[in-house]
Amino acid sequence: MKNNKRKLWDGRFTESTAKIVEKFTCSLHFDKRLYKYDIEGSIAHCMMLEKCKIIKREEAGKIINGLNSILKEIENGVFPFREELEDIHMNVERRLIEKIGKVGGKLHTARSRNDQVALDVRLFLKDEIKETGLALKELQKAIIKIAENNLQCIMPGYTHMQQAQPVLFSHHLMAYYEMLERDYERLVLCYWRTDVLPLGAGALAGTSFPIDREYVAKLLKFSRVTKNSLDTVSDRDFVIDYLAFASILMMHLSRLCEELILWSSSEFNFIEISDSFCTGSSMMPQKKNPDVPELIRGKTGRVYGNLITMLTILKSLPLSYNRDLQEDKEALFDSVDTVKNSLVILKDVISNLKVKEEKMQEKACAGFLTATDISDYLVKKGLAFRESHEVVGKLVRYCIDKRKTLNKLDLSEFKKFHKSFDKDVISCIAVEHSVDSKISYGGTARGNVVRMIREAKKELRGSFFKFS
Repeated sequence: MKNNKRKLWDGRFTESTAKIVEKFTCSLHFDKRLYKYDIEGSIAHCMMLEKCKIIKREEAGKIINGLNSILKEIENGVFPFREELEDIHMNVERRLIEKIGKVGGKLHTARSRNDQVALDVRLFLKDEIKETGLALKELQKAIIKIAENNLQCIMPGYTHMQQAQPVLFSHHLMAYYEMLERDYERLVLCYWRTDVLPLGAGALAGTSFPIDREYVAKLLKFSRVTKNSLDTVSDRDFVIDYLAFASILMMHLSRLCEELILWSSSEFNFIEISDSFCTGSSMMPQKKNPDVPELIRGKTGRVYGNLITMLTILKSLPLSYNRDLQEDKEALFDSVDTVKNSLVILKDVISNLKVKEEKMQEKACAGFLTATDISDYLVKKGLAFRESHEVVGKLVRYCIDKRKTLNKLDLSEFKKFHKSFDKDVISCIAVEHSVDSKISYGGTARGNVVRMIREAKKELRGSFFKFS
């Protein structure tokens, strides 16, 4: 019984670890999430040891059977987790030795917890990147669908949060599709940088055993192996890559959520968020609060914090491994979960939006959104743009003073400001004309937006990156 309480590393120690230190250094409460990756990596390592004749075939068979039985214990909720064993790696190894005897101690030949934990985190992140990518694409599909269903809807476009020019609501939504597409490209790069086998680096210097790292990489489906053992065990750049991706993605989601919050307010009244994704007030019975977009907006700050956490942890670490790196997992796990949950629920919010086309059209027609179109009209009549800009600016000032909108002016009023105005100016005032005139590639003309949607749907069908 005494031996069961010993650490697997305590041969050179003469005193027991203080209980407060055991509690402080224990990472089991969060890293036990890595159990299946720890066992998967250990099985591959064992197979390699047997292939390279470092352990015997019958020993490898016992170890692998023992690891598989441990996997079943964990999944069935009967595994005896022990905090005094510090982490998931030591818990699995101690349990293996308990189940199959001293031969279980041979599993750790030619590896260290340093390269072992780096492997587990990379295996975990590869799977999570795949799931994140699928969730991201589902959100893009939802955006495309609502854009395609509202191609006639015109809304005010804004700069400086002031009404600027009319745009299609679909065009506005497809801007977020483009943001998410850049996020996906970053995620693909994250996968490529994560897809490198660290096992075989040992504690920091490699190993004197004749191991076959490429064989392990093949077993675990890594595309390549790391090149420098010192860098391997101290590298968490791939974690930072994911956290940077997550921060940029959450920033994009937060921007979209901010607009959903604004648009659903009574001041805008452009959309209605389904009751299923809102809550009420404990005091004010009339309230309908857009809690889901607000929470995504709020969780963005936490994801940013996780990125700063990892940058700070790594900024002054000497080579190679330091225990500080234990702090990588909570930041990573939290961001992984937050990103996936945000993508999934926002996809449902978007899919269930009610778009108020008449309200958007009303706002688009109420102000001076087509002033630039009138300026362009004068340029086509021969004026320099700066001159036409000044003429239309005075025209707008006139409307403000007279409490009129541009579509309420008659031709005689236009002519007061410049002789080049003719009856065809009236067509320039219509928001529909304004939208459809923006034919430059990427502009808000309906033909352009239809093409954007068609190209986006083709991207989703045909060029979806298959994570290997």
